[in-house]
Amino acid sequence: MTEDSTNPAIAIVGMSMWSPGAHDLQGFWENVLARRMQFRKFPESRMSLDDYWSASPDDVDKTYADRGAFMDGFEFDWVGRRIPERTFKSTDLTHWLALETALGALTDAGYSRGSVPTGRSAAIVGNSLTGEESRMWSMRLRWPYVKRALAVAAEARQLDSSVADALAETMEEVYKGPLVEPSEDTLAGMLSNTIAGRICNYLDFNGGGYVVDGACASGMLAVATAAEKLASGAADFVLAGGVDVSLDPLELVGFARLGALTRGDMNVYDASRSGFIPGEGCGFVALKRLEDARADGDYVYATIRGWGISTDGKGGITKPRAETQAEMIRRAYSRAGFAASEVAFVEGHGTGTPSETPSNWPASSRPLRRTGPSRLVASA
Repeated sequence: MTEDSTNPAIAIVGMSMWSPGAHDLQGFWENVLARRMQFRKFPESRMSLDDYWSASPDDVDKTYADRGAFMDGFEFDWVGRRIPERTFKSTDLTHWLALETALGALTDAGYSRGSVPTGRSAAIVGNSLTGEESRMWSMRLRWPYVKRALAVAAEARQLDSSVADALAETMEEVYKGPLVEPSEDTLAGMLSNTIAGRICNYLDFNGGGYVVDGACASGMLAVATAAEKLASGAADFVLAGGVDVSLDPLELVGFARLGALTRGDMNVYDASRSGFIPGEGCGFVALKRLEDARADGDYVYATIRGWGISTDGKGGITKPRAETQAEMIRRAYSRAGFAASEVAFVEGHGTGTPSETPSNWPASSRPLRRTGPSRLVASA
């Protein structure tokens, strides 16, 4: 394919990931080939099903789902990375998981902290709602509300004032005990936008660092944004990826109210789809323009030649429209410069949630069709 200087191809020169059941790319690929599923019941250490599970979908404060895909064994070496202990303890786990995974992609690309060019390097991270630790720690600052509620309850039960005061004092100790004390690092450690900033700070990147939030598409949005940044010449090297550690009541109960969680198996691209099972993880790629990667002698995993972004307008907030998804795919193929019929393999993100395929779609645009013995065309 002839290179187009106005629309340069983007090279993936490094990759790293941490996911349920796999701590690196090889382990993840082995799981894919072996068709190992990582779904299991919520461990008590993450969320108590006794507190938050109900068989009734109408129980507004609970979820009817009891499974997820969980990471095990991640520990950030804050001493080895020369991070102050107070900063480490005051910062949500998503920051450290993203930093460690981004550094893995950097190493895989052949760079170290000391050798990577910094002036025109950037970090773009996909994330929603930071992580569950931030939401848990913020509960500490809600103690005044809890104290007032406790006082009202004590008065309603006609408790003696001395007993009520003693109860409140003990309650404050119990309530605040597991929660991190606020410090000068607390605000930055709980914000989503500082995840990318932390990577830039650690590597001294000066080409920009920020978080993009496109819900389930956040990681892919980060890659598309990075590709645009490289194609325009605004950066020469970008670490792009996504991180999500948010399997807590806010998301689980919220998704249950939407009816987006399945009670059975995930059936992606299937007529029997009934919802999804949530999971967590982190993945990063190191990106350059293809011509630069070739000039530098980099190993190129793959090239990105087209990408597209669309929104549903008036179609809805939580239920994507098939028509606009199809338009996004057309934009990606148009930019890539080749037709869907030339693609031999497609990997798609599918939630398995119910949706409708318009009856007036042409056959070539339907979500899944086989065009020959070795070709598969799909839309995610």
